Amino acid sequence: MLRHLQIRDFAIIELVELELSAGLTVLTGETGAGKSILVDALELLSGARADADVVRAGAERADIAATLELSSGSDSLRGLLEEQSIECREELLLRRVVGRDGRSRAWLNGQSVPLQVLRDTAERLFDIHGQHEFQSLVRPTEQRALLDGFAHLQPLVQQVGGAHERWLTLLNRSVELESAADERSSRLDLVRYQLREIEALALTPGEFASLREEHARLANRGRLIEAVRAALASLYESEQDTAHALLSRALNALRSAASLDASLTALLSPLEEAEIRIKDTGHVLQQYLDSLEIDPQRADTIERRLAAIEELARKHRVAPDALQGRQAALAEELAQLQSAAADLGAVRTELATALAGYQELARALSARRATAARALARQISERMQDLGMAGGRFVIDVRPAQGAEPAAHGLDRVEFRVSTNPGQPPRALAKVASGGELSRLALAVQVSCATEADAAAERCLIFDEVDAGIGGAVAEIVGRELRTLAARAQVLCVTHLPQVAAQGHQHLRVVKVTDGAHTRTAVTPLIAGSRVEELARMLGGVQITARARAHALEMLNQAETVSSSRS
Repeated sequence: MLRHLQIRDFAIIELVELELSAGLTVLTGETGAGKSILVDALELLSGARADADVVRAGAERADIAATLELSSGSDSLRGLLEEQSIECREELLLRRVVGRDGRSRAWLNGQSVPLQVLRDTAERLFDIHGQHEFQSLVRPTEQRALLDGFAHLQPLVQQVGGAHERWLTLLNRSVELESAADERSSRLDLVRYQLREIEALALTPGEFASLREEHARLANRGRLIEAVRAALASLYESEQDTAHALLSRALNALRSAASLDASLTALLSPLEEAEIRIKDTGHVLQQYLDSLEIDPQRADTIERRLAAIEELARKHRVAPDALQGRQAALAEELAQLQSAAADLGAVRTELATALAGYQELARALSARRATAARALARQISERMQDLGMAGGRFVIDVRPAQGAEPAAHGLDRVEFRVSTNPGQPPRALAKVASGGELSRLALAVQVSCATEADAAAERCLIFDEVDAGIGGAVAEIVGRELRTLAARAQVLCVTHLPQVAAQGHQHLRVVKVTDGAHTRTAVTPLIAGSRVEELARMLGGVQITARARAHALEMLNQAETVSSSRS
């Protein structure tokens, strides 16, 4: 709900601040006073195009701001704001500034945002019907949404959307698999060949590291033999005293002494262990020495094996010790390629099932839309007779969209068409209806589509000169319809007719003030006697008579009486 509107230096408005309430707010005033400028300001705040001409003469910039109270049913709007990281609880501040150079900036709750974000936000807040280009009623998407809302089809529309998302996911997967299948044959041959190469090498885990260690050992075979023989000589085979011989003499001497002094017995065990270790080490060294001397050609064999491994690793552009990992990866890819055809067949089956499910839901949605279209068109046609379009006929076409490709909203193209005169075939709204007629048609549509569930809707409905070209009883009916609609949503209406103005819950008078050098627009809230005076002016012109005042008071009382009887 629009709570506060501030307009500064816009067109001929120097400064206007409005506090707005729920229900129907009417704006009246002399022709040229600037009533429609207020609507223009809201259009600009909703993201309409702007240029330097909107800035008041002598000012640096035009500044428009609005504070809106959000309802508990504004989840989609809050979701949009969360995507932009904009905090919003109960109130939302929209602001648009247009500079003298024609450049503009936009803010939401004080945070600078792109104009498109402001436009997307405003679409959920304002619905403007009038003489200008901001007429949502002529948009096909809005027409479809109105029909779906009238028939309470949103749950089914969501099911169709979910079925469409599943079908689209499978379609994309199918396309990916088909594209892969085109290259699968050649890739399959290459992977098989590469895998056979690595498998033929029969590489065992850790083999490359083990071979490198053995190769390094054999490459230094001479030095190793010399060192091991020297060690063996020192332990056992030297002509001089060896470690084993010296240790044996020490043990024999200590055993003799231990027989004389038992305290020396504890020293025998470490020496005996050392003797055993020397023997074991000698045996191991002899075995190592034998291994170096058994196969002197082993180094050549190892070199050839290492060369084969390194060559294949270079070919596959991996490290030699990563060849087994490459083998596993190729085996996995081969399995995937071999199962690709089966996967594609399975996905195609799922895709066909998903499409059938989507089409079943979409056909059900189309049937319910067609039924609802007839009922809604009948109601709107009936209201047209009372709104100054006698003999007019409203038609809602529900037919397959061009190409009939699956879409999230279903297979239908919904189009509102109208014949405003008897004998004329119905045509698209934008091609037939004048500005005033379009506003009245919008009123008829909004009232027909309104339900108790719409009470939480966050949109503010704005009608600019909805009464153009009508008068008398028709004007009174228009006013009553606006008041009826205002019971479910906030409504702002620019009007020239007292029959419409009398139905307002809030009345604002727009006047043009001039001091001879400058002209500006002012807006004044009217209550009680001042409202009677304004209605009397609208009834009687320049000379306001007692009869005009009495008539004005009667109109206000009658509006309240009729409203009370309806509620």
